[in-house]
Amino acid sequence: MYHWIESEARLNRQAARITAADAAFTVHYWGLNPRHFSNSLHKHSFFEICYVLSGEGTYLDDGVLYPLSQGSLFCSRPDITHQIQSFDGMQLIYVAFELDESKCSDEVRSAFQLLAETTDVCKQDGDELPSALLWRSLLIRSDGQPAIPESSLPDLARALLFSFVSLFGRREAVDRPSVYRSSALILKQAKLYIRDNLSDDDLSLGKVAAHMNVSSRHLSRIFSAHIYESYSQYVRLQRVRQAAHLLRHSELSIKAVAEETGFGSVHYFTRTFRALMNTTPARFREEATAGN
Repeated sequence: MYHWIESEARLNRQAARITAADAAFTVHYWGLNPRHFSNSLHKHSFFEICYVLSGEGTYLDDGVLYPLSQGSLFCSRPDITHQIQSFDGMQLIYVAFELDESKCSDEVRSAFQLLAETTDVCKQDGDELPSALLWRSLLIRSDGQPAIPESSLPDLARALLFSFVSLFGRREAVDRPSVYRSSALILKQAKLYIRDNLSDDDLSLGKVAAHMNVSSRHLSRIFSAHIYESYSQYVRLQRVRQAAHLLRHSELSIKAVAEETGFGSVHYFTRTFRALMNTTPARFREEATAGN
């Protein structure tokens, strides 16, 4: 049903390092084995998630024995002794990975820490679960159906790794909305909040992050990664742009414009406006009015 060697090779070639604004994973290996038999009792320092496409066997995890059959998905957690056994062999696919914690948000680290602590390590009859559907979509089919383009593999692989949090993770991890909101959505929501609250002179990174239910570090990283400027630079530019609009299209005083755009004082407003617009607010208004 699948091209085993080709599927394994392109996954290890294209999805060995998975990064995003909020997370980074090192994938040690992707594996596809059409006849996986028994291995020895062992442990490792990273996650290894397996999916049984066909066949039967057992999985021993920390002294607990689980039956395996088609559709079983099971999670080997870091530093937990485990063993796979099968007398007739199973069609097994698997991925071994760990987080680069220095490049992950607090929410992502917390979610995968909860995954490492879960005891719900084996799911049965999971062929129609999101993790299984994602996993099969990564493989090259042998029936002539088109395969997912290689350029899409990193994004789909990232979605697969995050799907394990909800598949095996404890309820606390599933309930964290920031883990599942994409960076693009978080950025869009933050921009809208900033736009609608420019008059707030305390529009700090921490305040907006708290409103978004994400960490300040995570929100700061999203701004830097997606719009290539810091959060404070973005807010300052939006204040000046709105101020320019009000100067051009309203009769508000300079002081009122400064207050409306959250600058706090006319002096700070004038200094910031001049730095970005190369003119003072008063001169800008004069030239805009003269041009109408």
